[in-house]
Amino acid sequence: MLSLDLNLVWTIINLVVLYLLLRHFLFKPVMGIMEKRRQIIEDGLKNAQDAQNDAMKMKQEYEDALKGAKQESAQIIEQARSAAKNEYDRIVGEAGDKAGSIIENAKETVRVEREQTMKELQGEIAGLAVASAAKIVGRTADEDLYDQFLKEVGGTHDDTDEN
Repeated sequence: MLSLDLNLVWTIINLVVLYLLLRHFLFKPVMGIMEKRRQIIEDGLKNAQDAQNDAMKMKQEYEDALKGAKQESAQIIEQARSAAKNEYDRIVGEAGDKAGSIIENAKETVRVEREQTMKELQGEIAGLAVASAAKIVGRTADEDLYDQFLKEVGGTHDDTDEN
């Protein structure tokens, strides 16, 4: 039935030896190189994933910092507006107080000048009245008649020659 031929045995032995040699000198080094490449690729992918994770983390930190900066700038702007409004109110208040003071001073000055003018006019009117009365009566204006007229009119005459 089956006969074993010596060539067949040698061919099988050659094939086994060839397989062992190829396995030792070809398959193992190629498999080693393939394993090293697989490891390099895995390390590269891992490094790329780590870099991407770091980039996402940095992006999130940047966005948080930007949000904080925006909030801080809005707060600074609001504080500046508030300070400017307070300064504006203070300046307007001071200006109002100064204007009120100036108006009061002007009113007081007008009142004093009016009183002074009234006194001067009363003195001049009294002088004219005394002079007129003296001409009518035929006397010259003497001090007694002049002072009596001023007392009756309601004013006092200190010195009518003041300017």
